[in-house]
Amino acid sequence: MRQVKYRLNEPGLRPRRTRLEIPGWAGNPEPRVDGAQEYAWHCIPFSEAAKAGIELFYPYAAELRVSTREGQLVFEGDFGPPLEPGLQWPPFRSFGDAYYTYQILLDLKVEEGWAIRTEPHPRFYTDRSGTVPIAVPALLRHWWPMMYFMVFKAPDEGRTHVFRQGEPFMQVTVVPVDAEFDLVPMPEDEAAERELQSRRIYASRQTLAADSQWTSATNTVFDGTYRRILGAAKSQS
Repeated sequence: MRQVKYRLNEPGLRPRRTRLEIPGWAGNPEPRVDGAQEYAWHCIPFSEAAKAGIELFYPYAAELRVSTREGQLVFEGDFGPPLEPGLQWPPFRSFGDAYYTYQILLDLKVEEGWAIRTEPHPRFYTDRSGTVPIAVPALLRHWWPMMYFMVFKAPDEGRTHVFRQGEPFMQVTVVPVDAEFDLVPMPEDEAAERELQSRRIYASRQTLAADSQWTSATNTVFDGTYRRILGAAKSQS
C-alpha cells in the first residue's frame, strides 16, 4: 500500500481522501428507481474517479470572490491583517490575465516513482452555477518538497469563483511519475476478442441488469450492468 505523507502550514486545508457528498455536490440520496432524478453518484465510473483523489478544503473564515470585470481580475474578501510578517496576504494574486494563484504552502510527499497531479475538484463537473474554482492541472515529482502556489483559471467575464470555508476547492491524484507508453493499433486477434466481449455484454444486459434498470426523471435509461461486472471483478481479485 502506497503512502502519501502531508505537511502543511494551514490546518484548515485538512487533506483527506475525496468523498462523495450526498446530499451535496454529488447529488441527493435518491434511489435508482423509475422517475427518480439522476445524479453524479449514480455513475460508478465518475464515482470511482472522484474517490481516487485527495481533496483540499478552503481554510479561511473570510469568503473570497474572484471575478473578471472589463478584462480585469478582481479579488473581494475581508482577510484582515497578515497572519505573520512577510506572508503574502491575502494569499491570492493575478497570474497574467487568464489565471490567478493561491499561495497554498502544502507538502504532499509520495514514494519514488510517483508524482502528484493537481486538478479541479469533482464538484466542478456537477456545479451549474459556474462559481467553483478551476484548478489548473500540474504534475509535481516526488522530490519537490512543497506546493508553494496553485494556479487557477480565471472566471469568464462577468463570472465569479467563490471560495468558502469548509468547501473543497481542488483535488490531487497520485500518478506514475512517467507515463511511458506507445499508442498503437490493436492487433486483429485482440480487437476481435474485445469486440466479442462487447457484444456478449450488450446481449446479456437484460440478464445482468434485469432488476436494476430504471428510467430517470429526464427519461434517461440506466441499468446496473457495469456495477454488477465491477462487483464480480472485485470479488475475484
